[in-house]
Amino acid sequence: MKILVTGGAGFIGSDFVRLAARKGLKVVVVDKLTYAGDTERLKPIYDRIHFYNLDILNKEELKKIFEKHNPNIVLHFAAETNIDKSVFEPSIFMETNIIGTIYLFEIVKNYKIEKFINITSYEEYGEIKEGEVTEDHPLNPRSPYAVSKASADMLGQVYWRTLNIPVITARLCSIYGPWQNPERLIPMTILKALRNEVIPVYGAGDIEREWLYLYDCINAIFYLIERGKPGEIYNIGSGERYKVIEIVRKILQILEKPESLIKFVPDRPGHEKRVAISSEKIKKEAGWMPHTTFELGLKATVEWNLNNRMWLFKKLFYYENLWSKLYEE
Repeated sequence: MKILVTGGAGFIGSDFVRLAARKGLKVVVVDKLTYAGDTERLKPIYDRIHFYNLDILNKEELKKIFEKHNPNIVLHFAAETNIDKSVFEPSIFMETNIIGTIYLFEIVKNYKIEKFINITSYEEYGEIKEGEVTEDHPLNPRSPYAVSKASADMLGQVYWRTLNIPVITARLCSIYGPWQNPERLIPMTILKALRNEVIPVYGAGDIEREWLYLYDCINAIFYLIERGKPGEIYNIGSGERYKVIEIVRKILQILEKPESLIKFVPDRPGHEKRVAISSEKIKKEAGWMPHTTFELGLKATVEWNLNNRMWLFKKLFYYENLWSKLYEE
């Protein structure tokens, strides 16, 4: 099996690449290496993969990689992912997440691949006030990021129906774990707490999300490669839902830091209060189950960041600039 992974130096993509390489699979990685990508994540297995520093918008060079390696499986992680940034820089998200996905499908249609795993987000559903939604629930994206991911999601379904490209869509909940950039809540809170800095929390901190540990997410993707059905959509979640303020307080407790570091800031426009999904389909059809409780996963994540704080601090410059735009201007 030869797998081509776009965004393979990113948070989730790199974890898949590390595990795939250790399993002895042939892996080709394409990554633009923006703020989200980092080859340090791939160091343990770098000599076992083919790596290309390339923007997926560079269609001609991307074609050459397909011609050279002729992959069996394509995993499409590459995307602009910072939801808050999408509010004030939406065009970048539309270019990478939509046009880049079109380019990829236009290349793939000329190859006989076995499966194309299109990684999307449960943010596409919009706000879910009660209960949890299945894969056939209408999409109602409420941020430029979510709009771009919903577009990439629907493009995949169109290419399946019209050209029979074996697309499998994976809608992920909020993933956390080692190597995550501090654009996200958990590593940002850890970083700021370690520096005894103010931790900004939107609104009253009552934004509720569903959280899945990175290892369980990657395990689910392997299950889809082995057992997922082309043309199908699968929610990937844990069923464990927590509000932002609850998570921040848990982290402060683990780090023995005072809650006085918390600062409530004005909420982002259009921010969904709650998103919750049902993952029964992937459990029944592929036999996947998450195994890491949020309590254990959070402790492991905090511990990893403590042991790798130099990498975390290295990310500080970019995110300080981003935070100033989000919380201070």
